[in-house]
Amino acid sequence: MAVTVSGREWAMAPLPMGPGGSIPVGPGVDVLIDEDGAGSVFLWGMAAWYWAAGDDSARRLAAVQLVNAQHASQRAVAEVLGLNESTLWRWRNDYKEAGTGALVNERKGPKGPWKLTDDMAESIVSKRAGGASLRDIADRHGVSTDTVRRALASKQTPKPEPEPEPGSGSGSGRVLVPLARPEGRETERQAARRGALAGAAPVICEGASLPLAGALVILPALAATGLLDAMDTVFKPVKAAFYGMRSLVLTLVFASLVGEPRAEGLTRLNPVDLGRLLGLDRAPEVRRVRQRMAALGEQNRGDELFKALADRHVNNNPEACGVFYVDGHVRAYHGQSKVPKAHVARIRMSMPAELDTWISDGRGDGILVWQAEPGASLVGELKRVATEIRELVGPNRRPTIIFDRGGWSPALFAQLDAAGFDIATYRKYKVTPEPRNRFTEHQLVDDLGRTQTYLLADRNVRLPYTHNKTKRRFDCRQIVRLDPTSGHQTQIITTRTDPDPAPLAYAMFSRWRQENFFRYMRAHYGLEALDTYETTPDDPARTVPNPAKKAAAKHIRQAKTELAKAEAIEGRAHLSPGRTPAGDRIVADALDIQRTELADLKTAARAIPVRVPVTDITPAAARLNDNTKRIHDAIRMATYNAETALARLLAPHYNRANHEARSLLHEIFTSPADIHTHNNKLHITIAPLSNPRRTRALQALCDDLTATQTLYPGTNLTLTYTTKNP
Repeated sequence: MAVTVSGREWAMAPLPMGPGGSIPVGPGVDVLIDEDGAGSVFLWGMAAWYWAAGDDSARRLAAVQLVNAQHASQRAVAEVLGLNESTLWRWRNDYKEAGTGALVNERKGPKGPWKLTDDMAESIVSKRAGGASLRDIADRHGVSTDTVRRALASKQTPKPEPEPEPGSGSGSGRVLVPLARPEGRETERQAARRGALAGAAPVICEGASLPLAGALVILPALAATGLLDAMDTVFKPVKAAFYGMRSLVLTLVFASLVGEPRAEGLTRLNPVDLGRLLGLDRAPEVRRVRQRMAALGEQNRGDELFKALADRHVNNNPEACGVFYVDGHVRAYHGQSKVPKAHVARIRMSMPAELDTWISDGRGDGILVWQAEPGASLVGELKRVATEIRELVGPNRRPTIIFDRGGWSPALFAQLDAAGFDIATYRKYKVTPEPRNRFTEHQLVDDLGRTQTYLLADRNVRLPYTHNKTKRRFDCRQIVRLDPTSGHQTQIITTRTDPDPAPLAYAMFSRWRQENFFRYMRAHYGLEALDTYETTPDDPARTVPNPAKKAAAKHIRQAKTELAKAEAIEGRAHLSPGRTPAGDRIVADALDIQRTELADLKTAARAIPVRVPVTDITPAAARLNDNTKRIHDAIRMATYNAETALARLLAPHYNRANHEARSLLHEIFTSPADIHTHNNKLHITIAPLSNPRRTRALQALCDDLTATQTLYPGTNLTLTYTTKNP
């Protein structure tokens, strides 16, 4: 810089604004912090703020006012004071809302005496080991759930002392503890809360007669569906949590197998019993499951999950994926939101509901599902069905799509045939019955080993339809089945050209497998569960029939009826004696007025639009949010397919498998079992069942499952299944 003295300019070195050792944080702003933690802020060399060592409140106030006065940036102040920038941002918000008092660093929490005594801590640990939830323990002791967590973290959960039991020894010579309790995992829970753990690893709880352990037989079949792999691949990792993706999915799987397919059903299961199956100390609570599933739903990847499962299913079951069944399933809604209506066939009424379109394979196992648009017809949905199936099977195969009369459209049949698909459906509308002498007997042995006998008539037909205002005909095949008892004929339309019509008839009549799939899923897997209360606004561009059009048509019908009555009365009166010209004119004028009113009503009705945007009729129109629902459905479908695979494995070993396979599996799922590890194997020894023949079938199933060499998820332990000697 330069100064002028006696008319001459002299150059001078700039003087330092801040004292030695200070740190500049802005133009003319320096901060000096001594070894004890006391600090000062200098503005252009003048001390403006000061805080003593240990006076954190004054330090916070200086930092906030430096930034608020725009003397320095938030980042620079945070760096020189050793703060996180978000912390300083939070202080500024507190200061803005409550003033200086909000920056006072007082001890948080209760100001009274500490409630957590040693006796209380031991009581908390004991109750937690007994399966009580954190909320129940906190309410019983009059403390917060955070206090309960601190007590659990400060004391180790006592390990049960082994008590010998005759016949409970493992193959390694160890004695298994009856009803052994898993070790506490509070240290890992604390690590997850700090963000240092993303999913606790499974730790096997070895013990004898462990409840619900029979449900572990599902794991080999579940691994074949690829559910766990698909969940890990499709969804992005969530924030650190004690319950990882594996634990979350297996919780829902095991809960469904033992009869609680909905999230709230976890309140009716012992969390410790379910936790043993997960390799944890306890299963997650309802709130945690809902939060985690909602977080996954926000990623909006349910369709990708289903496609990953469908690809795995088609690759593993090529023999069942030459035929696909398609049908819609209506989920009734009983809430307060303005959801579009749909016809619920099973209760024969129209009510708020959502329509799901399902695709199943030739054995009735679920493959794909999506939420259809309101009012969607099966004819319209079949176009998307064809696209989805083509992506699954590839360009070189010609699969068969089977559906009911709701998809009747010869024009669509022609499009599907040209696109490389065969179709099969029931013929719609009345047709001339086939003569009795056209029917011949056909037999086949179906995929379940049963002999099917049909009386069939087979011939080619041409179905008329209109395309681009041009009349055309579609050539196809008609197979008619005759019921010898009632004489009823059932017509099947197909494009398949197999020489023997019996397999085609069997495939068409087996469409009930998909109906059975819906029925079983509703009863045992909560297919119609809401799963989330969230809704999304309906598409404002979607149009619906205008109710004003219907009301106008009603007024026209009433006016026509009144005019017809008046004309009839006038006609009868015209023949009666005593009529005068003046009276005739009055009657004629009245009739002219009615005719004019009727014409005006017709003109006004023609001006009313037939369809209007849905928001004009129902401003609060909404749709059920299916993001979370689709993930639950994928887990349920994979679990159902796994259970069905076990039922098929039972068929050669159980004579009544066609009628009792699933009831036998339900008994296995809820049976106790011994669990122990030896030589890198996880041994599951299931208790005998209700009668010897069921136990023998279980042992044969165990042998088949052991042969798969499946690993317990998250470990390198090979699953080995056996049964106890009765």
